[in-house]
Amino acid sequence: MKTAILAILMFLLMIFPHELGHFIAAKKFGVKVNEFAFGMGPAVWKKQKGETLYSVRLFPIGGFCAMEGEDGQNEDEEDDGEPGMEIEKKDPDDPRSFNNKKPWQKIIILAAGSLMNVLTAFIVLTIMTTVLGFATTTIGSVTAGSPADLAGLETGDKIVSIDDKAVKEWSDVGKYIQEAEGGAVSFEVERKGTKQEFSVTPQFVEQENRYIIGITYKGSHNVIRGIGQGFVQTGSLFGIMIDSFRMLFSGEAGIRDLSGPVGIVQMVGETSSIGWWYYMFLLALICVNLAMINMLPLPALDGGRIIFVLYGWITGKPVSAKVEGIVHTIGIILLLALAAVVTMSDIGRIIG
Repeated sequence: MKTAILAILMFLLMIFPHELGHFIAAKKFGVKVNEFAFGMGPAVWKKQKGETLYSVRLFPIGGFCAMEGEDGQNEDEEDDGEPGMEIEKKDPDDPRSFNNKKPWQKIIILAAGSLMNVLTAFIVLTIMTTVLGFATTTIGSVTAGSPADLAGLETGDKIVSIDDKAVKEWSDVGKYIQEAEGGAVSFEVERKGTKQEFSVTPQFVEQENRYIIGITYKGSHNVIRGIGQGFVQTGSLFGIMIDSFRMLFSGEAGIRDLSGPVGIVQMVGETSSIGWWYYMFLLALICVNLAMINMLPLPALDGGRIIFVLYGWITGKPVSAKVEGIVHTIGIILLLALAAVVTMSDIGRIIG
């Protein structure tokens, strides 16, 4: 039950911001939104508010922002429930139609979903790093009876240097201690506004295969620094995903290495059993993954739609709605086929 609830929460935090991005951008540029839905399949809840019908569908693994525009179906037709943005064709002469907006406005609307996924990942990572805290060069605790305790180091001491080498970050402490190879090290610390020196002889711990002196750092929960780390870690996730795509296209990875909804549920169960922070990191990773996949220049994806917009903008001859609709339909069929293969792979991996 816990895994199911957390999986639904993850799908919610992946999909809702994506569709909300399309919705906000569409409203900003005056596009009429006929329906804003979370989930796919039959509607379990509907509410008409103004010109927009808000709905929740049975299966929480998709969603759509149905706009007056192109590619479509009419208002009474059921959507196919694909994740991303589904666009309905009503009156092609309606000035509030998506299809009648300027190319740059269309591109922003189409890209807004992925941008919101990236923003979600950034917010999650910022919260994680801020709450967990950052290592400072100030001692947070001293183990009783440890070399540091015997030498006179105390909680609250700010380490300035070790063996006359400046300590700029906590990792320097461990580095300089290991470099001493068991010999006594000279600590210069700042204590209550004054600098003092202490000689500490590290102790070798065989289980850890390293020298220790028995101190831990004092964590900082600075929000500004947390925001900075949020940017850094979001960028790191992009690096991970780019490397994953490279491996996939080079043949180093295959279909069995991909995961669909079933695989995500399994990963949710595994990460949540380890700890909340692993679950949140997985959420951020999948949000970045969703953003990048949706921007690929493939039919039915937001990136594919942007290619059509760019083609019409550059050539001055937009592709007909009929042709584009056919291309996206083929894309949807191929994506569903890939989803089926990945799902079967997920099930096979879990069973065997």
